[in-house]
Amino acid sequence: MIDTLKNIWRIEELRNRILVTLGLLLIYRIGSFIVLPGVDSKMMAASTSGGGGIAEILAIFTGGAFTRASIFALGIMPYISASIIMQLMGIAVPAVQKKQKEESGRRQINQWTRYLTILICVFQAPGYIFTTIDAAARPEG
Repeated sequence: MIDTLKNIWRIEELRNRILVTLGLLLIYRIGSFIVLPGVDSKMMAASTSGGGGIAEILAIFTGGAFTRASIFALGIMPYISASIIMQLMGIAVPAVQKKQKEESGRRQINQWTRYLTILICVFQAPGYIFTTIDAAARPEG
């Protein structure tokens, strides 16, 4: 097994892919500890812990970034939502369905998905911020 790992490391393309993946994971982990401005992360953690609700489930999927109100708390959720919307549009809208059958059309749909991701973030991020601030300010009761 060690020989296999050594051989993988000798191949430049695989080594580069591994290093890029590890670098992106490092960036995400660091970003998951950077708290959004205006949010008291200690109050947020205290208000969401022990409840067993949706916040704890989201904390599991985001590595704790959601309950810490970090800059990477949304994760890939906006992109997944945009992808689902574009797939549903492919079923409902004949023009999009036609584009899905062509290579250049698929590239254009991928670009639209990225733009839709940004649009979803524009609405989802402020909602998340106001929800976290409201949850952190809510008194224990």
